[in-house]
Amino acid sequence: MALLYLVRHGRAAAGWDTAADPPLDDLGREQAAATAAKLVVRLQDAKWSVFDVDVVTSPLLRCRETAAAFEAVTGTTAKVESRIAEIPSPNGVAMGDRVTWLRRAMQGTWAELISRDGDAYHEFRDTLTAWARSVRRDTIAFSHFVAINALIGVAIGDDRLVIRSVDNASVTVLEVGADGSLVLVEGGAEANTLIR
Repeated sequence: MALLYLVRHGRAAAGWDTAADPPLDDLGREQAAATAAKLVVRLQDAKWSVFDVDVVTSPLLRCRETAAAFEAVTGTTAKVESRIAEIPSPNGVAMGDRVTWLRRAMQGTWAELISRDGDAYHEFRDTLTAWARSVRRDTIAFSHFVAINALIGVAIGDDRLVIRSVDNASVTVLEVGADGSLVLVEGGAEANTLIR
């Protein structure tokens, strides 16, 4: 059994409809630092060292910068893991229309999204799930709203895209069984920060 700590990135400096890969804003950097400190306390409480856990991050800048706060206080280096990146928008959707598309998608289920927008979303969720099921060491993963919700959904058997409104820099914990089963241990703090 391993624990998977899914950390949503801190608040981004721009919305999903205005920037493809924004950095964190000032609040986002503060959130990242606060979460890094909380994670260190959790490690200490569990009597782990940073060498007992793997640290991975989405390749996107807002996650890399959130992970950097943890790296700075622990001396670790997060490995870039593309399988935990943000859900892609469909080909042909203009930057300014991405939020409208995402809001619509988040009101439904994965089955509806796949039916409407194609098998790329089946592949996105399956690839993400396969990665999570393969975790064998306690792991801290800096990821995104939809990706975290997808894994929560797998863990509890819920096909909705949005199950929890996980806040920026919140920590959701899943248990990964030796058989690859996923169990929700702790839901991350929630807020109305769905898309940023």
